Amino acid sequence: MENYLLPVVIGIVFGFLARTLLLRTDFRQYPTYPTGRIIHLSFGFIAAFIGAVAIPAVLESDWTAVTFLGLAATQFREVRKMERDSLENIDTFELVKRGAPFIEGMAQAFESRNYLVMFTALVTTLCAVFFFWLGIIGGIVMLVVVKFNMSGKLLNAIADVTEADIRFEGPTLFVGDILIKNVGLEDTRKIIIEKAVGAIVTPKNQNSIVTLSYLGQRQAMLHHVATVLGSYLDSGEPALVPLTKRDMADGRIALFFLPREKDFHQIKAVLEKVPILDSAIRMPEEADKGK
Repeated sequence: MENYLLPVVIGIVFGFLARTLLLRTDFRQYPTYPTGRIIHLSFGFIAAFIGAVAIPAVLESDWTAVTFLGLAATQFREVRKMERDSLENIDTFELVKRGAPFIEGMAQAFESRNYLVMFTALVTTLCAVFFFWLGIIGGIVMLVVVKFNMSGKLLNAIADVTEADIRFEGPTLFVGDILIKNVGLEDTRKIIIEKAVGAIVTPKNQNSIVTLSYLGQRQAMLHHVATVLGSYLDSGEPALVPLTKRDMADGRIALFFLPREKDFHQIKAVLEKVPILDSAIRMPEEADKGK
C-alpha cells in the first residue's frame, strides 16, 4: 500500500479543493462563517479520503475495505437530514420564509456536493496511480467539472420580470391587472401605496408556466427579495406579508412585497437570479401528447 501513498494524497488534496470551491457563504448567509464552514469542510475532507482510498483498496483486492468504504459513503445521506433540520429550525424565525421545497433543495445540494468531492478524489487517484502528472491533470479537469456544477438554472432562463403598478379598487389590492387580496384598514392601504412594489413574472413557454405555478418556487422568489433588499415587515402584520398570485389564464405570476430598497433595477436583478428548484421543474411539452 506504500506505493499508493502519493496518489492517495493527490486525490485527497484535489477532492478537498473541490469541496472548498463548492463552499461559499452568499447573501443568504448559509452556511454560517466560521462554524458552518468548518462542519462542511470536515465532511468534504472525509468524502475526499473515502474516494481516494477506494482505488488502492480495489487494486489490492481488499474487499473488506471496499465494503467499509461503501458503508461510510452511505452515511452522507445524513448530511441531507442534518441540513434539513437546521434550515427548518431557522426558517421558523424568518419574517419571509424560505419554504419547505427550498429547504429540501438546499439539503440535497449539500449532500450531492459530497458525492462530487468523492468522485473527484476517486478519478484523481485513479489517474495518479498510472502517472503522477496524469493525476494532476485529472484533478484539474475534475475541478473544472465541479465548477460548472455549482449551480443550476436561474429564473431569467425561463421567465421575464417586469415592473407592475400597485393599485387599489376600493379595498381590493391589484398588482397590474392581477388581484392579490383585500386590505380593510385605510392606514394599511396608505403604507402599501407608499412602500410596496409589484412585479410580474411572465413565463417563456408551457414548461415555465407549470414550473412557476409551484408554490415553493414562488415563495423562493419572495424570500430572495426580502433577504437581499430587506423587508418593511414585522411579526403580527399579516396585511404586509409578501404574496404571490397567479393569473390562471396565461400563467403570469404577480409578486407583492415591501422591500427596503425600492429601486426596481435591483429588484429585477435579484429576481432573475432566483434558482429554479429541482422539485419545481416540470416539462409537459416533452410528454407524449397521445397519452
